[in-house]
Amino acid sequence: MDSIDMDIGEREIVALIGPNGAGKTTFFNCITGMYTPSSGAVYATPPGKPSVSLKKLKPNKVTELGLARTFQNIRLFNKMTVLQNVMIGRHCRTKNIFLEAIVHNSRFKREEKETLEFSQNLLKQFGLIKFSHQLAENLPYALQRRLEIARALATEPFLLLLDEPAAGMNPQETKELDKLILQIRDKNQISILLIEHDMKLVMRISDRLFVMNQGKKIAQGTPKEIQTNKAVIQAYLGEE
Repeated sequence: MDSIDMDIGEREIVALIGPNGAGKTTFFNCITGMYTPSSGAVYATPPGKPSVSLKKLKPNKVTELGLARTFQNIRLFNKMTVLQNVMIGRHCRTKNIFLEAIVHNSRFKREEKETLEFSQNLLKQFGLIKFSHQLAENLPYALQRRLEIARALATEPFLLLLDEPAAGMNPQETKELDKLILQIRDKNQISILLIEHDMKLVMRISDRLFVMNQGKKIAQGTPKEIQTNKAVIQAYLGEE
């Protein structure tokens, strides 16, 4: 990647688009601590707090700071229940230490109860509460996608990064995903950055778009501006 600059405002939905191999997922990996950029800077500003550099933070520290992500290929704990998957997402927001977990003291019990209630409320929001005790691997594909997003939200992020959330979905499932992403932005009052190849979805829900090609940013703007941008059209369709 080279000379990529991007900003995301509060409660804004921003899409990162581009042809296959443009470097979009690599960019996500640099933001979330999976990769360490060789140069440049990545900063996050949690609500009411000063900006923090993400450049050398490990993924768990990035999550604790308030950034959560999903993956192109769903990464659930398949042999655990739907509820357990979401409860695991709460781990970075609890303070129990190993000894407390063994002796089950009052703080452990209180946090366990809070984690259960928080997770159940998320499952209700995502329409998954009736599947609470099913194994994650037994959910239909579209519901597994929802579960992965719910688990990310369990960390209480201020920025949610979605890597191709509509991949593998049929048109009806994609429409429902549209509504879900907008609901997350409004109900949870967070910002969303998504990589997505479904241009109809992107144009319907995004406030702004950034376009990458061959590791570089080639355009940015509103959906209307991007639709008529010659550099973007050329990147997707090639020279005449």
